[in-house]
Amino acid sequence: MENMLVSHRLIAILAAALTTAPLFCSVQTEQPTRSTEAAKSLNNDPLHVFSQSVQALSDRVIKSVVQVQTSGYALSSDKEKTDTAYLAPEHGIGSGVILSPDGFIVTNAHVVQGARKIRVLLQGLEKPSPASSPIFGPMEAKLVGLDRQSDLAVLKIDMTSLPALQLGDSADLKQGQVVLAFGSPLGLENSVTMGVVSATARQIDPDNPAVFIQTDAPINPGNSGGPLVDVDGRVVGINTFILSQSGGNEGLGFAIPANVVRNVYDQIRTEGHVHRGQIGIFLRTINPELVEGLHLPVNRGALVEDVVPRSPADRAGIKPGDVITSAGGKPVDNVRQFTLVLYNYRIGQKAEIGVLHDGKQETLSVPVMERPDDPMRFADLVAGPDNLVNRLGVVALNITGELKELLGSDLRIPSGVLVAAKTPTSTLLGEGPQPGDVIHAVNGAPIKDLAELKQHLRQIKASNPIVLQIERSGLLSYLVLESE
Repeated sequence: MENMLVSHRLIAILAAALTTAPLFCSVQTEQPTRSTEAAKSLNNDPLHVFSQSVQALSDRVIKSVVQVQTSGYALSSDKEKTDTAYLAPEHGIGSGVILSPDGFIVTNAHVVQGARKIRVLLQGLEKPSPASSPIFGPMEAKLVGLDRQSDLAVLKIDMTSLPALQLGDSADLKQGQVVLAFGSPLGLENSVTMGVVSATARQIDPDNPAVFIQTDAPINPGNSGGPLVDVDGRVVGINTFILSQSGGNEGLGFAIPANVVRNVYDQIRTEGHVHRGQIGIFLRTINPELVEGLHLPVNRGALVEDVVPRSPADRAGIKPGDVITSAGGKPVDNVRQFTLVLYNYRIGQKAEIGVLHDGKQETLSVPVMERPDDPMRFADLVAGPDNLVNRLGVVALNITGELKELLGSDLRIPSGVLVAAKTPTSTLLGEGPQPGDVIHAVNGAPIKDLAELKQHLRQIKASNPIVLQIERSGLLSYLVLESE
């Protein structure tokens, strides 16, 4: 260290002497060379190289990050003056990321849920010249579909040749890995923060199998829907929420893993909705108590507690008491990892499941089937625009023999229409019908098919309330909807 200080002092003395010396030709030719070499030496130190790498990565990624602007109406009230609620305009700002050159964008479902209008600002692209059309200003975006369970939504804008980012493999993430979060925190566009992966598969709610990437990269309101990227610029997660006692960032940010994003994005893009896959087993993460009490030969994995009769797992030979050790060629240490791997499979695909059965390791090929209670399973039966009920904001189906089999139980009232999916077209206030509901009556008038439902709705004035009698999970109830 002392020798280095002496060297730097000598360089400084020589430089000072050269600047005061007569400007001979030999001095003029050597001075710039030495200055350039000194500058290169300073710029090649690790800190400069790291800074330049982050800057280059940020410049590349930000071109694919968009600001999502939403507007709509929400019930509001002033508790200090009145106990009544009133309808007030509501505006929101979130973030999104371009995943395909032809304009498909992923964001959070909670960013766009309930929005009447969605606009996208392509904030990272160069601004057009004054003579050209302002195509890079806020532009209308179409909601292709959203999935509340995963909190993901897909938007589409009418543009091509857009810079798109690639989804990485979140299963390869490691604790301590450097990541960057992009978005519009508090509406401040073109923002980037840096941190590390604090945990790769954090389960927030023990009763909910959803897992998240935890990061200390600052995430604030407005970052929702923006990408969490690795040092190669691949999207490893979608920023979604923070845990905070103060309301501000406390280094507890969470992102939806890229493997979950890929599955949901592909399904919404191609089919408009999401199917939930399973193989028909109930699992529990192995702990020391289970190992000791059941004399298990391994201390990690997922213990099979039950197998659904006649399910793919049952047909493949999986039994209660077996241990799931791998899935898709990747080791399984707990239930969370198994859930993440299963997200990679489409309905009908076969998953390679490693099973420890009676002390012997086996690999079984098990088809992934749709959850029998998933209400979105009816959406595939929609034939065309005739199934759309704009006023209610739903897509509905006539009750047929095939539908009765899918429902799996006898209806309380045999006539009615089944809600297959929701759309953003409704202009009514109140809890609307959900996928899987059966509408039996409108304002007391029985409904036997889709044509009668539309006919009765046309007869109800816009200012009058709509009362639907529905059946949900075997229970009858009324839904009250009112115009804005």
